[in-house]
Amino acid sequence: MTRINSELLVKQLDDILVSYSRLSAKSRHDDLSDLSGDDIHRVITQSRAAIVRIVGNGSPYAGQVAEILGRNILDCHKLKYIIGVVQALKYDLEMGYMQSAEELIHGELFSDFLEMASYLLDEGYKDPAAVLGGASLEGHLRQLAKRLGIEATVTTSSSVRPKNTESLNMEIAKSTAYSVLDQKNVTAWLDLRNKAAHGHYSTYTTEQVAIMLAGVRDFITRNPA
Repeated sequence: MTRINSELLVKQLDDILVSYSRLSAKSRHDDLSDLSGDDIHRVITQSRAAIVRIVGNGSPYAGQVAEILGRNILDCHKLKYIIGVVQALKYDLEMGYMQSAEELIHGELFSDFLEMASYLLDEGYKDPAAVLGGASLEGHLRQLAKRLGIEATVTTSSSVRPKNTESLNMEIAKSTAYSVLDQKNVTAWLDLRNKAAHGHYSTYTTEQVAIMLAGVRDFITRNPA
C-alpha cells in the first residue's frame, strides 16, 4: 500500500488556509459577505479539489464538503464550513491518523467526526463543530437501526430516501434500545445540529456545543452499534 507524503499534503492545505486568511483580512465582516463571489468560489474550488485529491470522493471529508455545498446558505457561509473541514483534515494528517488515502477511504484507520468536531470547537469554530457532531450522531443512529432491524430508508413510487433522523430516534427508543431520557437528549442534539446547518448561529452557544459533543460521545459509548 502506497504511503503518502503527509508534509506535502499538509502544505497543500496550508496554502488554502493562507488564501482564506487573506480573504478574511480584506473583508470588513466576519462572514466575508462583502467580498466578491469570484474570490469566494476560488477558495471553495481549491478546498474541494485538495480534499478529493488527498483522500478521494469516498472519504468522510469529501462527503462533508458535498453536504455543505448542497445547503441553501450563502457561499461565504459554505466557505467557512469547508475551511473547517480543511482544518480537520490537516490536523489528522499532522497527528498521523492517516497512513494512506486508501486506508482512510476504506475505513481501516481512525476517522472520528467527534474528534474533528472537538478540534474545531477548540479552534473557535462552534458552528462546523456542531454540524460534525450531529453527523457523527446521525451515522451512529443509522448503524444502530441496522443492528436492530429497523428500516433506515423510506421507499416511494419514485425513489428511496433516508428516513428522517428524528423518526429513527423515536423508533429506536420505542424498541427499548435506549431510554426515553436518551431519546429526548438525541432530539435536542439533532435540533442543535439543524440550527447550525441552517445558519441559526446565534441561537446556541459554544458551551452548548461542548455539552452536546460530550453527550454524544457518552451516548455512543453506552449504546454501541
